[in-house]
Amino acid sequence: MIFITAKFSVRPEYADRWPEITADFTAATRAEPGCLSFDWSRSVEDPTEYVLVEAFRDDDAGAAHVQSSHFKAAQQTLPPHLSATPRIVNMKLPQDDWSLLGEMAVEGDQ
Repeated sequence: MIFITAKFSVRPEYADRWPEITADFTAATRAEPGCLSFDWSRSVEDPTEYVLVEAFRDDDAGAAHVQSSHFKAAQQTLPPHLSATPRIVNMKLPQDDWSLLGEMAVEGDQ
């Protein structure tokens, strides 16, 4: 799995509308066959910061994502709404799904 976390600093005038601004890109990415996860969260400390957590099945799925027409469109349409270049962590992991957080196990959860 390719696991990516990216932080986006959104211009204050667009921060409340960021989910709407990214809606088409998000929906198209989630529909990719190799996309395992693509979820936005807004920082509780900084209302202009959004964190994107994404996961793709493998290198081929990641390459298909960055070569897609919706990714190329996002490269043009999203930066004008940002106050800084997004920061990213990109890792390859030897798993294909989320693992359980054993330290906070819920009784009866498998």
